[in-house]
Amino acid sequence: MESTDRTKTRQKSFTFRTSVAWHSESSGTATANGKPPIQVSAPREFRGNPNEWSAEDLFIAAVEICHMQTFLAYAAQHSVQVVSYTSHANGVLEFIDGDYRFTRIVIFPTIGVPAPGVENEVHGLLREAEKHCLVANSIASIVEVNPTIIVEQG
Repeated sequence: MESTDRTKTRQKSFTFRTSVAWHSESSGTATANGKPPIQVSAPREFRGNPNEWSAEDLFIAAVEICHMQTFLAYAAQHSVQVVSYTSHANGVLEFIDGDYRFTRIVIFPTIGVPAPGVENEVHGLLREAEKHCLVANSIASIVEVNPTIIVEQG
């Protein structure tokens, strides 16, 4: 019997592993198997090294990356051509009930499409990505997406 996308079973759980080693003050190295190490620190706001990635930076980046990947997967699945994708994101960290927590993350993607007429479909795919991004679904923060769609004619 031929295997199709509809008959494939999906694995129900995955395990991702990382390691962190402390070096000095609030700096260390984060690693994941087979990937280049990254230097990490507390954020500048908490007396960390402003030239190194912080957990806060990585947290916001994880949501932003996941949203991009989810959107691009939906675009490919629906045969919507994307010419370019860039984004930036803002994460709001607030002191609430004695603890800091991210309360809101806003992603600002700019998506290039090759011709007019697909903007509504792209907005729909962005809503699906926002709804199904696994990282955003795994956190308590509100995640908003404010896109700009441009037609890039070659």
